[in-house]
Amino acid sequence: MPKERIIIGIDPGTTVMGYGVLKINGNKPELITLGILQLNKFDNHYMKLRRIFERVLGLIDQYHPDEMAIESPFFGKNVQSMLKLGRAQGVAMSAALYRDIPITEYAPLKIKMSITGNGNASKEQVADMLKRMLHIPEENMLPQLDATDGLAAALCHFFQTNRPQTEKAYTSWKDYIAKNPSKIKK
Repeated sequence: MPKERIIIGIDPGTTVMGYGVLKINGNKPELITLGILQLNKFDNHYMKLRRIFERVLGLIDQYHPDEMAIESPFFGKNVQSMLKLGRAQGVAMSAALYRDIPITEYAPLKIKMSITGNGNASKEQVADMLKRMLHIPEENMLPQLDATDGLAAALCHFFQTNRPQTEKAYTSWKDYIAKNPSKIKK
C-alpha cells in the first residue's frame, strides 16, 4: 500500500446520493470532504442517473482518489426500487471505471460492523462514531445521513485494506517445528 492514498466512498441513491473522501497518511485517515447530491428536483430517472455520473466524475477529477468504496444495495421487497438503486450504483461505478479507479463494494452490514462493531447500528450511531473517530467538528456534520454513509464506506475500505499482513498459519506440526526450531528441546 502506498504511504498516502485517497479513498472516495459513495452511498448511492436516486433521491439523495452521499459521498465522503478520506486522505490516508500512512496509518491515519483524515477527512477531506463529505456531502450529498440532492436528486429529488429531477422528475426524470435518466436525468438523475446522468447527474450522478457527472457529480461522481467531478469529485474524482477534483480529489483524484486512488480507490472507490461503494455501498452495495440491500435487498428489499420493492423490485422497482432495487432496480433504480442498482442503476444509480452502476453509473457511480462507471464514473470510477472511466478514470481507471478500482472499486470495492461493501454490504451495509459490513460497513456498519466495521465502523461501530454492530452490523445493526443505526445511521445516527454510524454518524456519531465517524465524528469521534475522524474528529469531525459538529458544524461540519450534515443533517443528511447519506453523507456519513458515503464516508463510512470509505473508512470501512481503509479498515479492510489496512490490516497488517500476517504470516500463513501453520499447516501441520512438521511445519510448526520447521518454522520454530528454537522452541524444540532435544
